[in-house]
Amino acid sequence: MRTFQTAVAGAAIAALMTAPSFASDQGHKKDHEQHKSHWSYSGEAGPQHWGSLKQAYTACGTGSQQSPINIQTQRALASKVGDIAFSYKPTPIKVLNNGHTIQVNYAPGNTMTVSGKTYELLQFHFHSPSEHMLNDKHSEMEVHLVHKGADGKLAVVGVMMNTGKVLNTLSPVWNRLPHELNQVTLNPGTINAADLLPANTKNYYHYMGSLTTPPCTESVSWYVMKEAVEVAANQVAKFAGLIGDNARPVQNVNRRFILANE
Repeated sequence: MRTFQTAVAGAAIAALMTAPSFASDQGHKKDHEQHKSHWSYSGEAGPQHWGSLKQAYTACGTGSQQSPINIQTQRALASKVGDIAFSYKPTPIKVLNNGHTIQVNYAPGNTMTVSGKTYELLQFHFHSPSEHMLNDKHSEMEVHLVHKGADGKLAVVGVMMNTGKVLNTLSPVWNRLPHELNQVTLNPGTINAADLLPANTKNYYHYMGSLTTPPCTESVSWYVMKEAVEVAANQVAKFAGLIGDNARPVQNVNRRFILANE
């Protein structure tokens, strides 16, 4: 009997000794997988490696309609895509720092309509320098206004931001930027996305592309405004000081057409 009890006790002790090791190994493996799938704008998790970080990110490396692109304006095809009807109202200022950009989430009921299709504005966010290039040149910043149609398709309006006078529309956002990862701030007052658009919204470039961040989903309708807006140098510096450079390199145009709405 003593021998049997001793054997059982020994087995129990062995189990207790090995269980934490197994759990620890599993934990390390999970941490490694999470770390491996995390993406950034530089280093081993930078844009050139996005496609191999995670299966869901494959399009980042193999997609043929990726964004952003370098828009050569003289090669754009003059076309009547149609004027964009923006229907934006002021919204409470809800700001998110997701670690990759500063994003302002928009209240429901704000839309853009183009070519007979209506998309709802979900959020807008910023990149510095600009992600798109016009004739081989970046702007200091670019704002992306992200919309979604009833069918789930996305449409993004890109507006170049060149240094100049203060963009007062940004002041209530910039005055209380969230500094912590995934931190959300509810800033006083409201903001109207219409104030981020250039005076002339009739002239723009349109092409089919993708999200510019993982998972780099394609079939995104892009509308890049020809006319830029101005933003103060210190506003650019404040964003860059918090987020750093967050522009994906331009991607191959391949066999896509770029249309110029005129």
